[in-house]
Amino acid sequence: MIIDTSPPEIIFYVHGVVFTAWIALLVAQASLVAGGRTELHRKIGPFSAVLALAMLVLGTLGALIAARRATGFVQVPVPPLQFLAIPIFDMILFATFVWLAIAQRRQPQSHKRWMLLATISLVTAAIARWPGVFALGPIAFFGLTDLFVVALAIWDFRARGQLHPVTLCGGLLIIVSQPLRLVVSDTQGWLAFARWATGLLG
Repeated sequence: MIIDTSPPEIIFYVHGVVFTAWIALLVAQASLVAGGRTELHRKIGPFSAVLALAMLVLGTLGALIAARRATGFVQVPVPPLQFLAIPIFDMILFATFVWLAIAQRRQPQSHKRWMLLATISLVTAAIARWPGVFALGPIAFFGLTDLFVVALAIWDFRARGQLHPVTLCGGLLIIVSQPLRLVVSDTQGWLAFARWATGLLG
């Protein structure tokens, strides 16, 4: 029997704590606004930006570390360099949506939707870890992610009578990116990029 004596990858523990903190902060910020405490919400805002930056760094670095392993991503039978496209696209969408949320922070209806879409763009990884979901393939874990976009769209129709432009644009970006990353992941161009990116870690 071969015993794995390699040290634990501490980065993934930090990754888990930071990403959990993001969800807690999202709930707290929404609660502050709902309670009329918008001034405190604004004061906490810069911390949200710093946390988002930490998530971007940890998420990207964690994906590269996993893709560099001989065994690849935990319990993922897809070749690691190919699968790397999934979390990298997640990070690109997350960074884009958070940046747009910050840029439109004085437009509450747009700001809160970009923040929610940024969070939705990350939930695929968690959903895919639900028992039996990953085995069903991308239709299952991407489809379950898209239900959050559908819920936001339903909210728009009930509250506004129509889709908010942010919901439409951001939701489409999430949905369109899903098959796109699957197509891109198997190309020679992507695999060359993935080898180069993981090589940066030494």
